[in-house]
Parts: sequence; C-alpha cells; structure tokens
Amino acid sequence: MSIYATMANSVLQQLKKRNMEGYYCETWQEAANLACSLVPPGASVSWGGSATLGQLGILDRLQASGCKMIDYPAKEKEQIGSPIFQEVAGADVFFMGANALTLQGELVNIDGASNRLSSLLHGPKQVIVLVGINKLVKTVEDGIHRIQTSVAPVLAERTGRKTPCALTGICRQCNSSQCMCCNLVITRHSRYPGRIRVILIGEALGV
Repeated sequence: MSIYATMANSVLQQLKKRNMEGYYCETWQEAANLACSLVPPGASVSWGGSATLGQLGILDRLQASGCKMIDYPAKEKEQIGSPIFQEVAGADVFFMGANALTLQGELVNIDGASNRLSSLLHGPKQVIVLVGINKLVKTVEDGIHRIQTSVAPVLAERTGRKTPCALTGICRQCNSSQCMCCNLVITRHSRYPGRIRVILIGEALGV
C-alpha cells in the first residue's frame, strides 16, 4: 500500500464520522471513472470552477452519456438573482474541487462570487468534491494558509485580477472589489447522510 493510500484511509474514516462519504483513487483516471459512476443516468449536472474537474474530463463524458448539463455563463456568476441560480440549486449532482482538505476530514474553501460554495452548503441533491493529494493539509489553519499563499495569488494572476495578492503574491486581507476571498467556509459536518461525497486522488491536481 502506498503512503498516499495509508494517509487516505485515515482521512476517509474522519469523513465518515462527519457524515460525508469518502473514496480514494490512486490515479485521476480511476477517479474520473468513479465520479461518473456516481451520477444517475439522465441526471441534471452542474459544477463550480475547478481546475481538477477540467483535468479529469468528467463533464464531456457525462454530457455524452445524456446528462442534462447546467452551466454558469461567466457573466452571470456575479449576478444575484440570475435564473441560472435556481437551476443549479435544483441540480441532481454538483461537482466542485476543494481548496484544502484536512487530515481530520474538514473541507476548507474560500470563494469570491460564492456560487460554488452556496451549492456546497445547500441545494443540489448530491455534491461530489474532487481533491488532489496536494490539497491535503494538517489543520484548518494550514488550509487557509495554503489558499492565501499558493492558491489565490495564482488564480488572481491567471484571471487578470488586480488584487493585492495578484500584484505582490502576498495576501493583504484586502477589501478589493475583485476580492476572491469574500467567504470562508469550513465544512466540518454534513447534516444529510451521503449528500457530500469526497474523492481523494493520489496525484497532484488543480491549484
């Protein structure tokens, strides 16, 4: 058994205690196959921004299988009250990545528009979270540190934002109009058994 598998077994046990279902896949190909198998035939599917999801190619496979794909047009992600929000809230399955996952099974996420996090918290019947092994951290505090030093600056620069972290590479706890860290969400327990499913992958994926 690889060291990643050993680590994953411990995390999966912690996820179970938190009423979330956990899975471990050694490779992204195994993870993609598993994720697709968890989606009922003909289900409605939506997703939040996730480099990991793009790397796995899951959306194309689900669309080809006949699922109803509910996509956020980029211009509508920032519009409160957009009709697409209602469609996404009613989706059968919502896919997303995670900014960090602690060894104790807590999901750590920071978001700007927060369409991704709103769906994690409530709405879609099932949420599938894809997590590369590089997102695994010891504590919630480590997860936040990872986001502020390794995630937000990279994404801000990549998307052309003029936030302090994009300009200097260092989080300044900004109140910029383009702030990517408007909401911090720690998912420590799921009230609904099996609604949140976390697939931990033994490869470095995403940002």
